[in-house]
Amino acid sequence: MKIRIKCPKGQVHWALLILLVIAACSGKKEDTPVIPPLSSPLSQPYIGFGVVNVSYTRVNVLPKEDHAEEGVSPGYLRRGAIVSIHERRLIRDKGRSESWVLVEGNSKGWLRESLVDVYDTELQARTASESMGR
Repeated sequence: MKIRIKCPKGQVHWALLILLVIAACSGKKEDTPVIPPLSSPLSQPYIGFGVVNVSYTRVNVLPKEDHAEEGVSPGYLRRGAIVSIHERRLIRDKGRSESWVLVEGNSKGWLRESLVDVYDTELQARTASESMGR
């Protein structure tokens, strides 16, 4: 023997909707307020800070490895040198992509991003530089 309960379709849908709304509203309220940063990241003149992670590298005039001509280089940086990073570019050359950063420290110019460890703050960069045993 089959027992059939007839429910109007509209009532079933409304009942499910009300249950979903009640379930969604019964969650715990977040206690931690969201506090925006004191200054907008877009207002900063730099992206972050970097620490050179190779023993010795040349700073390039343009973001290309083969552009460094004989005697034309803004300078060199050693392992542990702290630089501010002002710009990031993705350069495609011969089917391969590489990220470069415009840095300023003892020299201003371009480095492959893989040659620097990037940090949000100067304090983080200084701590990392000191741990390299510079």
